[in-house]
Amino acid sequence: MTTRLFDLNNRIALVTGASRGIGEATAKLLAEQGAHVVLSSRKQEELDKVAAAIQAAGGRASAIAAHQGESAALQRLIAEVESRFGRLDILVNNAATNPYFGHIADTDMGMVEKTLQVNVKGYFELSALAAKLMKKGGGGAIVNIASINGVRPGMFMGIYSITKAAVINMTQAFAKECAAWKIRVNAVLPGLTETKFASALTKNEQILKTALQQIPLGRVAQPAEIAPAVLFLASDAASYVTGTTLIVDGGLIGAGGL
Repeated sequence: MTTRLFDLNNRIALVTGASRGIGEATAKLLAEQGAHVVLSSRKQEELDKVAAAIQAAGGRASAIAAHQGESAALQRLIAEVESRFGRLDILVNNAATNPYFGHIADTDMGMVEKTLQVNVKGYFELSALAAKLMKKGGGGAIVNIASINGVRPGMFMGIYSITKAAVINMTQAFAKECAAWKIRVNAVLPGLTETKFASALTKNEQILKTALQQIPLGRVAQPAEIAPAVLFLASDAASYVTGTTLIVDGGLIGAGGL
């Protein structure tokens, strides 16, 4: 049996939200497997730090700042990738926002719009742009970072959960229609993970205690534990996998949590 199923040499991988958390861990792992990783998020300075770390470890990385919620920025991002590399083999849609934590009925409409703009429209537009570029190169793989909240809404995370449910359906829709272009589209659904993004939950002792009681493995995930799921779906090891969701949640849903 071949041992090179996870080899990403000569592949160009774009990872959004790559300046920290799951995005950073994923970018570093893809680079370790040989990909030239294009890092993207809002702040160039933070991206440059991650790119430097990857390069110091012997990997290849470039940093291009772009706001996931702005159409013009996403168009420039893909145009820059095509200009520099001439192709795109892997897209990891990871950048997301969750500006509101509270009762769903009290959600400010401005926050609703912002969350939809980044988590749904941003994913959709970047996926469409990337798919067209991948088609030119003969195919590729898109991995969307959704959430277990897209399957079962998180308490006081209503609009965020709704957008992640949309990402799951979006994954299936793109998978169905892009298969003819030799593009596979899948999603990873992380559970509670130790990131700045989830700090409102992990830094609250009462909320964390309640959450851990529902997770069979009894702990919060680290970003580096989510990244291998992305690597699998982006690699040739998943050559016959498309339109699926891979839950990485410590057993919260599958083993009877909640």
